[in-house]
Amino acid sequence: MREQAIPLPPDPVPVAAPGGKRILPRIDYANPPGAPALYPPDSVAWAVFKNPVALFVGGITAVLLELGEPRVRSGVWEHSIFPTDPLTRLQRTGYVTHVSVYAPASVATKVITGVTRMHERVRGQTPRGEAYHANDPELLDWVQCTVGFGFMEAYSAYCRTLTPAEKDRSYVEARPSAELFLAHGAPLSVAEQQAQFEAMRPRLEPHAIIGDFLDIMLATRGVPLPLRPFQGMMVRAAIALLPDWARKTLELDGAEWRLRGWELRTVRTLGALFERLPIPGTPPVEASKRLGLPANYLYRRRKA
Repeated sequence: MREQAIPLPPDPVPVAAPGGKRILPRIDYANPPGAPALYPPDSVAWAVFKNPVALFVGGITAVLLELGEPRVRSGVWEHSIFPTDPLTRLQRTGYVTHVSVYAPASVATKVITGVTRMHERVRGQTPRGEAYHANDPELLDWVQCTVGFGFMEAYSAYCRTLTPAEKDRSYVEARPSAELFLAHGAPLSVAEQQAQFEAMRPRLEPHAIIGDFLDIMLATRGVPLPLRPFQGMMVRAAIALLPDWARKTLELDGAEWRLRGWELRTVRTLGALFERLPIPGTPPVEASKRLGLPANYLYRRRKA
């Protein structure tokens, strides 16, 4: 549940929007020079999270799996701004994701610690009376598992194919971040991820909130302007990543959610385009410069 309710850390410097509304604090990804991140620059994560196609598609896949679990679903919908202000929630999600991967480790640690402190207060009961707590180890491990699966598989399916070894490595590389998020039982390989899916499978169920979430993702401007005409097919691309049993369990196997062949080719074309398109001033570019690497470092490499 860590993605759905992210506090604003007290610093770095807060940024004011027009009219005085407080928005996310600014992170200086370019400084201090040489400061390492939680992930090394040759990690799978640095490759994956630079690509907005993988971010949007993979994030939806992860949240669908999370919302299928009753305790996570109640925690998200009852303690998150997502139902009332989805754009802000998406911005905060992107913020914490980029901080976790690209910011100096000291900054990432501070932000993640703030998230876990806030989650300590997130608790309640599902409509069926089952207790939940955002810092429940089982739920933290499940969220970490779904996040690792969603982003990595979206990148591999639609941006650049990852080898089995790279997929395993992505879970190992995520361990420092997972430990900070208190997900001490997060998977360390594809095999462990699949085992966690099987263990959680009996708990997943369909729910109207899943449909509400998808309606929001279809309507909210959650991607960069050039990608907005393709947002609907990217939502379907996220559903297509779910295991067959999960699509059936969550009742997302209907024709309206099916990714057509030409849509698959389009999403892959978009993913490949953003593999070659560094955007000045973005966290991946600025973090590369911080570590003395070329600004296009992540966009010219062929292997993660």
